[in-house]
Amino acid sequence: MAVDHYKVLGVERTATADAIKAAYRKLARKYHPDLNPNDAGAKKKFQEINEANEVLSDPESRAKYDKYGEHWKHGEQYEQARRQHGQPPGAGFGGGTPYEGFQGGTGNEDYADLFGSMFGSRGGRQAKFRGQDYHSELQLDLVSASTTHKQALTVNGKPIRITVPAGVENGQTIRIADHGGPGVNGGPNGDLYLTFIVKDHPRFKRTGADLHTTLDVDLYTAVLGGDAVLETLDGTVKLKVSPSTQNGERVKLKGKGFPVYKKEGAFGDLYVTYNVKLPTQLTDEQRSLFEQLKATRH
Repeated sequence: MAVDHYKVLGVERTATADAIKAAYRKLARKYHPDLNPNDAGAKKKFQEINEANEVLSDPESRAKYDKYGEHWKHGEQYEQARRQHGQPPGAGFGGGTPYEGFQGGTGNEDYADLFGSMFGSRGGRQAKFRGQDYHSELQLDLVSASTTHKQALTVNGKPIRITVPAGVENGQTIRIADHGGPGVNGGPNGDLYLTFIVKDHPRFKRTGADLHTTLDVDLYTAVLGGDAVLETLDGTVKLKVSPSTQNGERVKLKGKGFPVYKKEGAFGDLYVTYNVKLPTQLTDEQRSLFEQLKATRH
């Protein structure tokens, strides 16, 4: 049985060009293969929708289709066959409307089968569709996020190797062109939207390109001043602790923070908060010295 392109798109034969376009777009989105993977029925429906739109969206081909039906491309041969069967041009084989007659009508022969064998099934170009965009996540630790590096991941079963720029933010999404779903009928591939999930670090808190951390110093160093060693993301630094440093006091190490995204050589700052540790388990001598110190405070 011949396919009725109007029924495929769900429109009347008197539908306007805009109505046909709107119906096609709605159905194409619904039955797109990327949205219906492994659904043979949806794939077949999608092909029918494309074929119907190709015919009905062009005024000339639509007029021929309305007159000759399924084999509208072979109108001249159709008229010749009509004359051979003693039919006047323009009327249906079975005496009905041209389209109804071409579908089979009430004649002595099955003319739909006749023309199917004469001309074969109708081919034609199908509309090109851009592939589906993919969305994925990539988890990084803070150290990895601080350096530009290669990273391998798998998206929809396909291995992908990308370069992760230093300084990516937690929750930041980047677009990787042409790494989404394949295009349909020669259309372009979709894109991959990759969101970075940067995990918390046990010692450093990130705020933009700045880093925050704490550093334990003993009471004696806090009171008298001295050196302290701090482990950063990329090595150790030696700090000069000023005399009379207070618990909770904060210092800034300029340019020792996180790299600024896509700005070569630019870094944030590192803020260090001192945590003064009081001594425990004092010896008798140490306790005596503290008592003497206490007596002199006034």
